[in-house]
Amino acid sequence: MASPTFPSALHTERAKPYVLGLFRIVTGFLFACHGAASLFGWFGGVAGTGGTLETGAWPNWYAAAIQLVGGVLIMAGLFTRSAAFLSSGSMAYAYFDVHQSGTLLPLQNGGENAAMFSWVFLLLVFTGPGALALDQLLGGRTKAALPEAGAAATATTPAGTAR
Repeated sequence: MASPTFPSALHTERAKPYVLGLFRIVTGFLFACHGAASLFGWFGGVAGTGGTLETGAWPNWYAAAIQLVGGVLIMAGLFTRSAAFLSSGSMAYAYFDVHQSGTLLPLQNGGENAAMFSWVFLLLVFTGPGALALDQLLGGRTKAALPEAGAAATATTPAGTAR
């Protein structure tokens, strides 16, 4: 029986921005759904009760607003790094303030979603939005237009000039 063949490195490199873009879209959608559930009672509402949060109640209402707005921005790929940074911090706060006070491990304290969202969004801060993002349309800059780090960047810089 023949073993399955894996895509070549060239194919995976070409697919990487699109897979990252799909990852961003799905994650942003899931995050926005949490906010919509808490703010509008959609998808079962707060904790599946069908209810909503009291407007302005600290910190839950603000966390839900960050989830909704941040999730939509991340899903659209608009201001992705800033929205991901704020969303990551919000979820880190939720984990350490709400969940971790009981027990350390997320599996024991119910903080898996907060921990995962926090790390996923921190990753997006450093990787950027990938393909299919509105950031690329508004900024007018694509990956191909940016200079590569290392030799390609120094080759385009005249000798003796500072960057």
